[in-house]
Amino acid sequence: MTRKTHLVGAWPGASGPHAMETAFERVGPYLVRMSDGETGEPRSLWVTPTIEGMRANPDVVSTRVRMADDYTPDGHFAVKEGGSLNPDNIWHGYYAAFHESYKAFKVLRERYEQPQISFQVGIPAPIDYAGIIFGFATAAQHPEYEEAFRQSTVREIKEIQGEAGDDVIFQLETVNGLIGITRAPTDAQQAVAEKVAAGFHKLIADTPRGTRFGAHLCLGDFHHKAMGEMNDATPVVLLSNALAKNFPSDQKLEYIHAPFAAADKPGSMDESWYTPLKDLDIPDDVAFVAGFIHEDVSAKDNKKLLEMIEGFAGRQVDVAAACGLGRRPDPEQAWDAMDKAVALIES
Repeated sequence: MTRKTHLVGAWPGASGPHAMETAFERVGPYLVRMSDGETGEPRSLWVTPTIEGMRANPDVVSTRVRMADDYTPDGHFAVKEGGSLNPDNIWHGYYAAFHESYKAFKVLRERYEQPQISFQVGIPAPIDYAGIIFGFATAAQHPEYEEAFRQSTVREIKEIQGEAGDDVIFQLETVNGLIGITRAPTDAQQAVAEKVAAGFHKLIADTPRGTRFGAHLCLGDFHHKAMGEMNDATPVVLLSNALAKNFPSDQKLEYIHAPFAAADKPGSMDESWYTPLKDLDIPDDVAFVAGFIHEDVSAKDNKKLLEMIEGFAGRQVDVAAACGLGRRPDPEQAWDAMDKAVALIES
């Protein structure tokens, strides 16, 4: 089977059509899914559109004058005293962004004769929204906040799926989940992974039957800086296995994308770092996408990394960067990553 590449979500472009056209031109034959590039602010800044939407949410009060420019643990809002968080008052903008770009995507897909590509919609996990918006400690004390984001997310998935059917795939994305595993004691990491996966499964089970999903596991790439790092591949393996296990039978898990770099820091060239991949246990029909392509890694070393990852995983993997290509300070770094992916596939 021909190896593929994956565009996590964001890459440079003056508009959605411009970004999509670039992707079709550079890597189109090697894609099976792609977003509209998630261009412009605030969309390119991951959860930021929902954070900004909270300014007009009647259930909350602001605790921060402006958006944090780092990984603050303190959040941006608080639920009003004595009140609750109503899912109907949470605005994500997923459907609005989808509706704006989907028609252009279909035109470009036909023009470039790439019928195998489906439209991808990135969906941050409810656990990430709750922690980032209300603060990690507060979110842990109020699981009902995560539940509100779960319900609001399902609402928008249903709207999009109702219009595009099986031509759309939803990429569930988590930083907090993976970081939580890395920071847990060794003997607790399995339990944390299972808890994170259970949150994914609960959301997925409430979506329409046959809805297609992928997962993007992330260490964070805010301003091209990671929230944390892994000592080895163990957290990725634990969470990937937990996601695949007990996945809702009415839905489809098509791929898991995992980071093997940490934002501006390239992946390790130490073989032992990848040894835990021997325990990777996901179905053969779920693609495993290794996110190791990096602006500071040569084509020669990329090939070595690919050989190590596949050697320990015991399977062919697809290739990608660790996070969205739109996070890099220079667009040329995004084009470099695309070119390196093609070179690996064709080598």
